[in-house]
Amino acid sequence: MSPSSRLPFGSRSLRSHLSLCGLFLAFAGCDGRPAQTLPTPDAGACLSSACSVPDGGAPPEGSAGRVRIAAYNVHRLFDTVCDSGSCGGSNYEEIPTQAEFEQQAERLARAITALDAEVVLLEEVETQASLDELQRRTPGFGHAQLGEIGTVASVDVAVLSKHPIIDVRRHRDRYIYRPDGSATRFSRELLEVHLNVYGAEVIVFAAHFRSKVDDDPGRRIAEATVSREIVVGVAAAFPDALVVLGGDLNDVPGSEALNAMERDGALLRVSSDRPSTEVWTYVYSNQRQAIDHLYLAAGGGAYVPGSFRVAREGNGYGGSDHGAVMADFFLGPASLSNP
Repeated sequence: MSPSSRLPFGSRSLRSHLSLCGLFLAFAGCDGRPAQTLPTPDAGACLSSACSVPDGGAPPEGSAGRVRIAAYNVHRLFDTVCDSGSCGGSNYEEIPTQAEFEQQAERLARAITALDAEVVLLEEVETQASLDELQRRTPGFGHAQLGEIGTVASVDVAVLSKHPIIDVRRHRDRYIYRPDGSATRFSRELLEVHLNVYGAEVIVFAAHFRSKVDDDPGRRIAEATVSREIVVGVAAAFPDALVVLGGDLNDVPGSEALNAMERDGALLRVSSDRPSTEVWTYVYSNQRQAIDHLYLAAGGGAYVPGSFRVAREGNGYGGSDHGAVMADFFLGPASLSNP
């Protein structure tokens, strides 16, 4: 969809949220008590001017002045068609039965619904059929977009939204450069989706950077460097919009890749005041790692201090080997002027 075909904003509608502490009673930070063994999202706080409260004060939770955004690696949601010709067993492409496919989609859908988010950025969705099945099982998410890269058995990024999509842009055809100067491209699509949320524009980027299997750290650094450039540029072009990037970035705070994302403070990692022991999303070689993230660009929206959470069941969530991250954000002034 080209910028000239962007749809007009509509009027906002009413919504209801479960309380952060009511939905996740065992989440750290709700009442000062330590987290227990239920899914345990972890509290973050506002660390930069990028997340200052809008003029006029903070809209209360449950109002149309704020939105919850989540990111979730659903872990290899393959459909029932063998596209590669080599499926199952030790092959990369899985080939579930119809019953297995539906069971996985249902479990993931239940997990997504429990987040009580309005926009969910997904990773590792194989095809449109995979996304359609997931959307069918998540009532309220009337809008969805897949970032298909067109290769056989690709696991792609996607966006599920309860709010209308007004524009979609893609960035994978762009050359990016490793620190050694060699050219590459994004491992998956960097999917940019513009939304009309209660009359305000929200722009989300669904990202999934290069994994550390047969590692190519230079590619991940290139992805981070150019993602920062793109997101900051979009935030400058849409100064009234809330702009958020989220996904499985396959690297931890303090790494060269995330340092590139956070250079000069233009992007705020909204969990950045919390120790890694509280924000981990993945376990590798018995080590807990925070590799799934949400970033906010300075602009028309703001982060709700203390709202960052990680949902977990054991070491993962909803049958995935990743936890899901989420946070609440204040919308731009348009949402407050369109009753």
